[in-house]
Amino acid sequence: MKKLKNQIEKHLIGKKILLLFLFTNLIYAFMLIITIPKAMAFSGGLKLLDMMPTGYDSDYVITLFEALGDTGRFVYLYNQIPIDMVYPLLFGVSYCLILAYFLKKLNKMESSLFYLCLLPLIAGLFDYFENIGIITMLINYPNNSQILMKLTNLFTVIKSITTTVYFLGLFTVLTIVGIKTLSRRNEV
Repeated sequence: MKKLKNQIEKHLIGKKILLLFLFTNLIYAFMLIITIPKAMAFSGGLKLLDMMPTGYDSDYVITLFEALGDTGRFVYLYNQIPIDMVYPLLFGVSYCLILAYFLKKLNKMESSLFYLCLLPLIAGLFDYFENIGIITMLINYPNNSQILMKLTNLFTVIKSITTTVYFLGLFTVLTIVGIKTLSRRNEV
């Protein structure tokens, strides 16, 4: 853990983190504006599996893949998923560094709060597991096992939970940084 903390601290440079954050969110915006709507154009209004934070069941997977049809499944597999294979790494690294940056400002890098920095990395890992499950289901459609559909759903839910907990932690830390900054300004 000490090696990881040292690696993170080595990259806590404001401009570098800001550029990584902007690039990460450009990729995310590209997915939200272009690749996800392109795939959803074939879904009859059904959400893609990646966009269902509370999960889905096997009936939903089957209904979605039927609604997408051959063309929609192709677009999902070859347009949306390739971009989503880049995003989890960018998300994990940039959001890990963002929280670490603010924890360092609070002199809390040595506290247990540091572990919150790992949540985006965990979310990114489970996003990859989710993507691999979706790729496997798209390639094997219609011959998908219940186990694969349930496992992919589990990956989706774990990704969502870790992301939510992370953002709650980040919001709390940013609030504390903001209060301390305002307090210092009022003292001057």
